[in-house]
Amino acid sequence: MSKTRSSFRLPPVYPITDTRISGLSHAEQVALFADGGATVVQLRDKHASGSQFYGQAKAALAVAADRGVRIVINDRVDVALALGGVDVHLGQNDLPPEAARRLLGDDAVIGFSTHNLNQAIEAATWPIDYVAIGPVFPTSTKENPDPVVGLEGVRLVRAATGASPLVAIGGITAANAEKVIHAGADSVAMISGLLTVPGDISSNLRNLLASFPT
Repeated sequence: MSKTRSSFRLPPVYPITDTRISGLSHAEQVALFADGGATVVQLRDKHASGSQFYGQAKAALAVAADRGVRIVINDRVDVALALGGVDVHLGQNDLPPEAARRLLGDDAVIGFSTHNLNQAIEAATWPIDYVAIGPVFPTSTKENPDPVVGLEGVRLVRAATGASPLVAIGGITAANAEKVIHAGADSVAMISGLLTVPGDISSNLRNLLASFPT
């Protein structure tokens, strides 16, 4: 597994945008996440066309640059390349990490989603910067979610992948995030848990970040 780039550190809370849940553009969400203390934000849009997502991502990247926030593009390596080689998070059915690494270069951060122990063990040998495991709990942000891995799944992946940076995702809220960190995750990725009430996005993130030791 590639070593995490010196300029990239997984934050304890990893916010992910969703225009349908929040009712806000990706740029608006990035601004609110930045106000709440985000240093890294993943842009995720399963419904927009390539051109639509590119336009929104470009606007979000401009906001992020002003706020000192690092942007990770979900799934779309083509959009990441068009934006100037920004970072990507890949799923099981996306471009293979090895191919994405060749296209984006050694300096890009690449994350990869896994849904069981065997997938995570295999992913930890690839040229990526972090492994994501989930869903930890039941989630409504995927139309056809994979089976829940639970806290025990997080523990097993942590034990099997050693010191590899580990992100947990799926059904994580302010009420259960600490348990997920204690199970071995370095970071909790959150969508609904931060976005459901748009007016509370910044305060939700700020309060959650304050609950974790620095």
